[in-house]
Amino acid sequence: MVTMLVIIFVLAYAAIALEHPIKVNKSASALIGAGLLWTVYALSMGDPHLVSEQLGESLMGTAQIVFFLLGAMTIVEVVDAHNGFDVITTRIKTTKLSTLMWMVGFVTFFLSAILDNLTTTIVMVSLMKKLLRQREDRLFFAGIIVIAANAGGAWTPIGDVTTTMLWIGGQVTSLAIMKGVFLASMINLLVPLAVIAVMLRGRSVEGVEVQESNQLQATNLEKNLMFFLGLGILVAVPVFKTLTHLPPFMGILFGLGLLWLVGDLIHKKKEDEDKEHFTLVHALTQIDMGSIVFFIGILLAVASLEHSHILTSVAVWLDETVGRQDVIVTIIGLVSAVVDNVPLVAASMGMYSMTQYPPDSFLWEYMAYCAGTGGSILIIGSAAGVAAMGLEKIDFIWYLKKISWLALIGYAAGAAAYVFQYQLTH
Repeated sequence: MVTMLVIIFVLAYAAIALEHPIKVNKSASALIGAGLLWTVYALSMGDPHLVSEQLGESLMGTAQIVFFLLGAMTIVEVVDAHNGFDVITTRIKTTKLSTLMWMVGFVTFFLSAILDNLTTTIVMVSLMKKLLRQREDRLFFAGIIVIAANAGGAWTPIGDVTTTMLWIGGQVTSLAIMKGVFLASMINLLVPLAVIAVMLRGRSVEGVEVQESNQLQATNLEKNLMFFLGLGILVAVPVFKTLTHLPPFMGILFGLGLLWLVGDLIHKKKEDEDKEHFTLVHALTQIDMGSIVFFIGILLAVASLEHSHILTSVAVWLDETVGRQDVIVTIIGLVSAVVDNVPLVAASMGMYSMTQYPPDSFLWEYMAYCAGTGGSILIIGSAAGVAAMGLEKIDFIWYLKKISWLALIGYAAGAAAYVFQYQLTH
């Protein structure tokens, strides 16, 4: 059974990693992998009651993450429908390219911490299309946006799906992850930002002509209200979890209900046709359901390996072979540049027990940093990179030559900073 499960998982994983060359959506690969793994596991166990219990337990953990992501993605789409992000982006004005790079880097970093790295990348890359005429400049900016978005997402429980998984799973807590990983994430951004800013020094911003849009625009009051309410709800979720001890998905769904209520009230005097674009129902049609289905498939697939004790065996083998925990996690981060970081973190959560590694221990915090930022090293290594690749048609080889080395030195500098900081404080 073990050999069969490993073969199925490796094949499914390979199909996910090679999504673009084989032209098969990674969600399909994840779902087929999950179905086959649980089928083989159920048939070999011969205890339907036990398998059903284990599947129910895994489904509950998966559902919490999926409901949270659905709520958060819908809130972001509602804010975007009201052009709420203009509140930030309209304030980005400068004539120097290097200054613009610093501004974009910091805005992306902190916006990603509140929203998530994928949404922030889409917002910021779309903004660059409105600000920069030269394609080569936009490509460099897109590269920095990917690095900044992944670095910003790693240090908060709602900024990156892998950190969210660790937070919901109980491996990290809100304040501890923010205090522990912030410095490393900031250094991860500052190092490549400083290098690119020197490369762009002395150059001026070449803007593009502004074109009028025919789409119905939200008023300034609606724009500001939905922006600050949406961000307020996202920021309040960790507070809600701390006060009530309820799972984060309850907080995000409660907030989504409030946003829905406010949206209906402020648009109630409009005609149905005019307000359709601003509604929560419309926002639900805009969220990336493919990603949601992928998370369901991959989390259930990894759960089957956890219940069959394969992941525990891998953890023991790594500890015996490599020995050093910091080296193991650093390697996991580098591997996340090649393959998706979601299954890597899901596997790690199954590999190491909470009894041996309690919440906020070195392993989990460093895992959040490495898995969150390691994906920046290659354009296909993170959701943010794939989004930028699609929006700006970035070539894999161009990114490898121009941006990968910057992301790598940033990753290494941040990793060294975290290890040094941990040794000082513990």
